[in-house]
Amino acid sequence: MKPLLIAMNSDLPLFRPLCEALGAEAGALERRRFPDGETYLRVLSTVKGRRCIVLANLANPDPEVPALLFLVDTLRELGAADVGLVAPYLCYMRQDRRFHPGEAVTAPSFARLVSAYFDWLACADPHLHRIHRLDEVYSIPATAVSAAPVLADWVARRNEPCLLVGPDAESRQWVSTVAEHTGSPITVGEKRRLGDRTVEITFAGLARFTGHTAVLLDDVISSGHTILESVKRLRAAGFTQIDCLTVHGLYAEGAQAKLREAGIRHLLASNSIPGTGNSLDLSPVLAPAIKKLLENPTNRSEEVAKK
Repeated sequence: MKPLLIAMNSDLPLFRPLCEALGAEAGALERRRFPDGETYLRVLSTVKGRRCIVLANLANPDPEVPALLFLVDTLRELGAADVGLVAPYLCYMRQDRRFHPGEAVTAPSFARLVSAYFDWLACADPHLHRIHRLDEVYSIPATAVSAAPVLADWVARRNEPCLLVGPDAESRQWVSTVAEHTGSPITVGEKRRLGDRTVEITFAGLARFTGHTAVLLDDVISSGHTILESVKRLRAAGFTQIDCLTVHGLYAEGAQAKLREAGIRHLLASNSIPGTGNSLDLSPVLAPAIKKLLENPTNRSEEVAKK
């Protein structure tokens, strides 16, 4: 029997590509709000005995999480064999330690919540920092795929010499992996944070690459301050063609418009979340990982049903 793929929202760009890549049936979900703001959900597909996959956009998690938990609860009550979560952008990875007394350390808290409800988790390039692996905080099978091959495919199709540019040390992993696929030269900036919204970035050895197109690579663009500063430095070094690729294009505070105004030629993100320019398809890297997770059935739904 085909697995059932249910999208939490109708605008998720990965839904159709994943359905096709997984050979899954497209699940039907009715979702709306009552006048007082509470969530109404109705699963319109046959669930009993089915392996269910929930695709969710967690870029703005707080309004989404209650509905997500209500849905998985409903799927189990309706007899789902098991329920996995595909959250291409995985939220609540930022606060992974207590920096000031009394702070909520939300990364492990959210991981415990998801682990209590779902059988497995698949995501793409979560923002791991002090947490190095998902299994440090998630107690269910949790797979994080890399979008680097998808970014590399785009770069490889360019009919021009490219310099791969990482704005800071954290981006080196993506830049290096894309370079392995494309053979392009790389440079990684040194970032100094001067305030919450002010950074200073320096690049070394740019002069010998000024005939190249600079391709900025990063995992997440939120406010865009780091990328804007990088563009400024690249322009000053003589680069006239600058492109930018990111895995997750959140674009808070009008960042997308600011980046385009700064003269970025191609500004592209993956289809992990909806958005203009979020067009680099992650299904070729996500689908194989999901298939592996589906190969290992669990008895979680039976255990929950017995409680």
